[in-house]
Amino acid sequence: MQKRLALLEGAEAALVLGSGMGATACAMLALLRPGDHLLASTFIYGGTRTLFTKEFVAMGIQVTLVDPMESRGWRKKLRKHTRAIFVESPVNPTCRVLDLRPISYLTQETGLTLVVDSTFASPVNIRPIEHGADVVIHSATKYLNGHHDVLGGAVMGSTEYIEEVRQKMILWGQAPDPFACWLLERGLKTLELRVRRQNETALALAQWCAARPEISAVHYPGLPSHPDHQIAREQLDGFGGMMALEFKGGGAAADRFLRRLRVFTHATSLGGVDSLVSEPRFTSHAHMTAAERAAIGIPDGFVRLSIGIENAADLIADLAQALR
Repeated sequence: MQKRLALLEGAEAALVLGSGMGATACAMLALLRPGDHLLASTFIYGGTRTLFTKEFVAMGIQVTLVDPMESRGWRKKLRKHTRAIFVESPVNPTCRVLDLRPISYLTQETGLTLVVDSTFASPVNIRPIEHGADVVIHSATKYLNGHHDVLGGAVMGSTEYIEEVRQKMILWGQAPDPFACWLLERGLKTLELRVRRQNETALALAQWCAARPEISAVHYPGLPSHPDHQIAREQLDGFGGMMALEFKGGGAAADRFLRRLRVFTHATSLGGVDSLVSEPRFTSHAHMTAAERAAIGIPDGFVRLSIGIENAADLIADLAQALR
């Protein structure tokens, strides 16, 4: 299975770990030592942000968060002891899509390691190594498994580097459960079929939502109105099964919408065969203040949708009745 994952991403080697956060932690600890400096995008999963800004800092690793949309922001924040740049694309939960090319030009020029969390895309929609990344991370719990019944993570990179990650995995107790690996192997067999269907259905839902007066914004890179639509067209092979909505009535309107859904399930996972919905202000980004969330594009009234493989007409009907 690990050879299959490496082939999917175009990497020399891959390693499966016990969780997505375990994969991120071990991947970064294989690169960084006390006194080193990490540049990380401000647009990252809430758990990753806490890992970097709390745990890594306590271990003596310096971390600077960079607005990835700021021109030359990465170069401006470089230090003598900077060792790596960490980004997530597409971004959880705002669905922003980063242009990996200029970041990879910088890391290649300076000898830094570019690490990309590609969980939202899966290797069906993008393979970051083809765009200059050195390391790719996935929460295998999501698209790679695709059935909401596995906890796992995966790291892809060079053979030498993956061996370093393996040693961290052993020491930090992040070895995967054998049955979980069996389930992940099963899920990989339908990965492309699932993701292609989710791409198609999500685009149909995004187009429908964009015409609804109750919704103030639809975050989906397949829409021409999305700020990163052109980058997505150039770098993605599919726009993905993730999208987000902002409601004009704020948090109260979002709560009412969630209570009325029948096909979508209110749950924090994503990337599986069942359509799910969640509010980041209560889940992945609950540790942040309302102002901090708003600064990275997550205001109150923001809802994240993970599109499954159900019939598109049934999903649209569910959204329609929830908006009445």
